[in-house]
Formats: sequence, C-alpha cells, structure tokens
Amino acid sequence: QVQLVESGGGSVQAGGSLRLSCAASGYMYSSYCMGWFRQAPGKEREGVAGIDSDGATSYADSVKGRFTISKDNAKNTLYLQMNSLRPEDTAMYYCAADVRVLYYLDQDEYNYWGQGTQVTVSS
Repeated sequence: QVQLVESGGGSVQAGGSLRLSCAASGYMYSSYCMGWFRQAPGKEREGVAGIDSDGATSYADSVKGRFTISKDNAKNTLYLQMNSLRPEDTAMYYCAADVRVLYYLDQDEYNYWGQGTQVTVSS
C-alpha cells in the first residue's frame, strides 16, 4: 500500500517562500519517480516538477528558476522548495509517485497520489 502525505502548505505574501514535503511509505521509495502537481480553482491539474530515481529533474516553464524539487532517500521524503512565490502559484499542491514514468509532468503517468496541501499567495 503506497501512502503519500503532503505538508508545508500555508499562506504567504508574494515574493515569499514555502517548502512542501511529501512523506512516502509502503514501497521502495528510492526506485520510484515522483512529482509535484497543482490545481487551482476552476483549472485543470498541472505538473509542476518531477524527479526520477537517479535524481534527474524536470520543471514546468512557469516555475523554472523559482522552484526546486529534491528528495531525501534516507527519510523517504520528497520536497518542493518554492521561492519568489506569485499569486498565480495559489493552488492545492499534490505529490505523486510511480515506478515507471516517461514524462514526469504528465499526471496520467502516476497511479499514487497524496491528499494535497493548500498554498495561498497574496499580492
């Protein structure tokens, strides 16, 4: 049973920072690909960042240079460091995992999802 639990969301002013965490359990964490996705009200869920088992990363153009995805295999935890936050980053953020992922930012590639954590950025 794969379990993913996000934390670290909150409210912040534009220009501020947050670090999201995703605690993983129930599988060989280090061998999985993982990603962060977000969904704003009235919009479709979109890929934000992904990382594979070797540490290769991919980012959406909208967050390149501002967000950093990383993972700590010893702690079975995925992170998303978000800097220079903008109001348009406001969304529910989800982490996802799967053993084989070709396109890290494609939500259809992932079968395991967390419940999400809310990020709100005010101007």
